[in-house]
Amino acid sequence: MNTKPLTVEEVEDACEQFFPIFDTIRNQMPVEATIEDTLKVMETICTLAQKLRAEKEAENLPFGFNKKNGTETD
Repeated sequence: MNTKPLTVEEVEDACEQFFPIFDTIRNQMPVEATIEDTLKVMETICTLAQKLRAEKEAENLPFGFNKKNGTETD
């Protein structure tokens, strides 16, 4: 594992990805929810989003006779 300290640019890139997602979830949480609550819900929602992405990608994959083999010639 890389143990070099992170650069400011790397942290800024991570913030640009993290905070829009966090803010989206935080805005839908109850007013009394804590940051810890939001982070727990965020983990669950991101797991669900990954699952939904995989299902959507699987729907678009060819199957059965529709599969195309790169070695086929007409």
